[in-house]
Amino acid sequence: MAHPLMFDADDPLLARLRRIALAMPGADEKVSHGRPAFFTTKVFAYYASTTRQEHRDGLHPPRLSVLLEPDERLALLEEGAIEPAYLGASGWVAIDLADADWERVAELIDSSFRVTAPKRLIAELDARSPAA
Repeated sequence: MAHPLMFDADDPLLARLRRIALAMPGADEKVSHGRPAFFTTKVFAYYASTTRQEHRDGLHPPRLSVLLEPDERLALLEEGAIEPAYLGASGWVAIDLADADWERVAELIDSSFRVTAPKRLIAELDARSPAA
């Protein structure tokens, strides 16, 4: 049985997130378990994450889920991020997008991309950055 869609395709937060995520080299979007997922060979970001209680209650708050290095993940959890239902056990963490710092959102997407993407795509991303 297919999962019902758990997002509004016209959501302005999703549109903003989409612009950042799809700017990553080789990035594409698919719907996975009723939610937008951004991926190369592996998913590096999901739009909309829930706690188990929110999932049971049918709530779909605007969140970004990313997979980070363990120390960055722990720091983000200490700042108030949540462990999303089902994905949290695999190391994913989620932040609210309603009042997000979009520079931080871009940094988190970059970090998650670097954890999941093939080396050639990371090299392509690094080649885009101005020399330090």
